[in-house]
Amino acid sequence: MKIKIQRYCKHRTPDKTTVAEYELPKKVNFLLEALTFIKEQVDPTLTYSSGCRSGVCGSCAMRVNDKEQLACEYKIKEGDLITPLDKMQIIKDLVVDHNLSQDSMARSSTYFKKPSQTLTQSKSDEKMIEKQTDCILCSSCFSSCPVLEVDSEFLGPFALTRAYRYVSDSRNEDSKEIIDKVQSKGVWDCTLCGECTLACPQGIDPKNDILMLRMKSVQAGHSDPTFASDDMFGGGFDPSF
Repeated sequence: MKIKIQRYCKHRTPDKTTVAEYELPKKVNFLLEALTFIKEQVDPTLTYSSGCRSGVCGSCAMRVNDKEQLACEYKIKEGDLITPLDKMQIIKDLVVDHNLSQDSMARSSTYFKKPSQTLTQSKSDEKMIEKQTDCILCSSCFSSCPVLEVDSEFLGPFALTRAYRYVSDSRNEDSKEIIDKVQSKGVWDCTLCGECTLACPQGIDPKNDILMLRMKSVQAGHSDPTFASDDMFGGGFDPSF
């Protein structure tokens, strides 16, 4: 079986980006196994990230045939093309800089601003945000987002689904600051295409989280800025129509 891997090194000349093909033994089934075999037996310069090797840490996220996958869970097929996550700067080969996706969390204040000293969390409250809490920070949803292709300042599904998680936490006494932070370049800029939901290895549904975050935004007094109530129909709207 043969697979292809995109190689990148800023010091490589004449082309920084190349595609190399590797032949694998039949005993190799999963992508992380293949990468380990290549690095140990064929080319020690191949660079990639891995950690837990069991789909928990998210560090081995990459793209296979233009779809986000965890290398430790993906079963390889003949001719697969392996590339790094998209929308982020490549450090070397399949390793990318996650600072851009993680910076979006800081910009959206997706953490407790004012945790309650008196409120407790019931089992049902915990269940409501259990799935969002399962995020392993792999950045697959960020990589898959088409909005980030045209607007690098968009917060992205990674930050917005975490914003929904903390806004919905029953122990959070002040969720309005988070809601306010996701209005610009955030909750209303999403196209609701669902690519982030398909990319998530944990089964989280950022598209639905963003829809719910829009509802909470309206409840907090915000509205979609693309719809101006007085100018929806061009020259002003006559409510008696």
